[in-house]
Amino acid sequence: MEILIALIPAIAWGSIGLVSNKLGGNSYQQTVGMAAGAAFFAIGVYFVYQPIIDIKIILVGLFSGALWSLGQMQQFQSMRFIGVSNTLPISTGLQLIVNTLAGVLLFREWTSSRDIILGIIAIIILIFGVTFTTVTDTKETTVDSKGQKKAGAKALIYSTIGYGLYTITINASGVDAMAVILPQAIGMLIGSLLFSAKQEIKSKYTVRNLLTGLLWATGNIFMLISMAKIGLAISFSLSQTGIIISTLGSIWFLGETKTKREFRYILMGCILVILGGVLLGYIKA
Repeated sequence: MEILIALIPAIAWGSIGLVSNKLGGNSYQQTVGMAAGAAFFAIGVYFVYQPIIDIKIILVGLFSGALWSLGQMQQFQSMRFIGVSNTLPISTGLQLIVNTLAGVLLFREWTSSRDIILGIIAIIILIFGVTFTTVTDTKETTVDSKGQKKAGAKALIYSTIGYGLYTITINASGVDAMAVILPQAIGMLIGSLLFSAKQEIKSKYTVRNLLTGLLWATGNIFMLISMAKIGLAISFSLSQTGIIISTLGSIWFLGETKTKREFRYILMGCILVILGGVLLGYIKA
């Protein structure tokens, strides 16, 4: 039963790219809708658990939530330019690398030679995994294609910065995970609205994407439950398998075209990213 609970974040988070693509809308509408859905969910969680919220938790939640909105909005942008099957494995791998380096340099998480050796191996595996997902068979690249790849890469960089700072803020503050959910969701909504200030977000697509927010929040709450039941290492490792759902789903259900060779490399890249994540989870145990 505990393993099934631990798989819920992977299913929920792995489905977000597929569901948001099917629901439609631009990256601004998707992010605002997602943040609003997460906020509704967070209100329910608050009334169920009634955690104690002080000024520090409020400030950390608002700031980290705004950073999340930057990361998520740019991830949606990248999906538009280079597709879900390319974006999510690369994004996941880059986030793992950034969070790992932050943990080592800022929080001194690697305290033994064993941690250092396994950590370096994990980072190398992640780098290979990310590299494999970028393999393409297209020999002749059009100007539009080059422009899309460049825009996708730029969006991924901004997304990684946003997500990385979001995680670092939470880790550095040491606030209670359950207590910060509501302030964080409010920060997500405020941040997404500010980033979308000059965009048209009053749309049916924004409303539709409330569902993606509920998916994200469901994964988030079950991740916390899973960590309490079976520990960080297993929970974290299983949550990484969601990229298989998003990557294969985008090819099979969204119709993103890949050659057999590209498909093999993407699949190998996903497996390597998962292995790297599992190894990092083992180090944190």
